[in-house]
Amino acid sequence: MEIRFHGHSCVEIAAGDHRLLIDPFLTGNPVAQVKAEEIKANYILLTHGHNDHVGDTVQIAKANDATVIGNHELATYLAWQGLKTRGMHIGGAHTFPFGRVKLTQAFHGSAYELDDKQELIYLGMPTGLLLTIDGKTIYHAGDTGLFGDMKLIGELHQIDLAFLPIGDNFTMGPEDAWHAAQFLKAKLVVPIHYNTFPLLQQDDQAFVRRLAEIGVEGKVLAPSETMTL
Repeated sequence: MEIRFHGHSCVEIAAGDHRLLIDPFLTGNPVAQVKAEEIKANYILLTHGHNDHVGDTVQIAKANDATVIGNHELATYLAWQGLKTRGMHIGGAHTFPFGRVKLTQAFHGSAYELDDKQELIYLGMPTGLLLTIDGKTIYHAGDTGLFGDMKLIGELHQIDLAFLPIGDNFTMGPEDAWHAAQFLKAKLVVPIHYNTFPLLQQDDQAFVRRLAEIGVEGKVLAPSETMTL
């Protein structure tokens, strides 16, 4: 299984004939190295409805005839845009051709901003994602603050890879993400949602070094860098 990070919270996963894309914010993402029209995906998974996570979902899904997976309200809204969707909700799981998806809670917001109308469209509760693919379990926390039930997620699931936000201000910062890594007991932690904009500047290597001090493996992925799991 090959995993590619596209900056911010966008992660691409290639497993067999399946290519998954999580939170495809590419257009307007200053650190992204690829354009939306270059992306191939048959499934798009969304953690919540903020613009910097929904991103290029409509364009990519239509170009690839991809199915969008997300919470019920978000999936319904995107179905009204003409997309193929599968609505789910927190605590629920479903087995897809590529593997199993379970939505977890996340503490954040979830509204799409229409700047020209000064309007917010509420798109349901934010979520995290637990993906089981090729015998591996991947946790993408989405945008969230630290919460105690991360301990429960770690107890119930043997997590091979966790993507955790460290940007602070809107999500966990490095300190809380360090605690989250301990709660989750993940074999490998990759930081996300940082250094996209000046407000989110963080020292990713310092975060990884601090994880190493407590025996947790961390890995920094630059935009467009790949890794094998």
